[in-house]
Amino acid sequence: MWFFLRNTGGHMMKVKVRFFARFRELLGADVIAEVGDRTTLSDLIKQVTQKNVEGHNAIFDEHGHFREYVILMRNAKRIDIADAAMNIVADGDDVAVFPPVAGG
Repeated sequence: MWFFLRNTGGHMMKVKVRFFARFRELLGADVIAEVGDRTTLSDLIKQVTQKNVEGHNAIFDEHGHFREYVILMRNAKRIDIADAAMNIVADGDDVAVFPPVAGG
């Protein structure tokens, strides 16, 4: 699945977004998004989820903020959801979005 985000004046980059567990059920497994320069991690996830209301609402609250239980990873490193709006994605990034993890 491909998504094209608004180009902000520079060249376009490809970023892979992977959803896991319940988010995968709602939004699919892997998405390749083509994004412009200065696209934040938060903007990326909002754009990729915008066409699926249930999936979007599972990740974001009514104010457009990440729900507190969402786990974000960028290139295998955890990103605090509070920092997602300042974290600029780069060409070739691999972004993973997880719901809360429970063990047993």
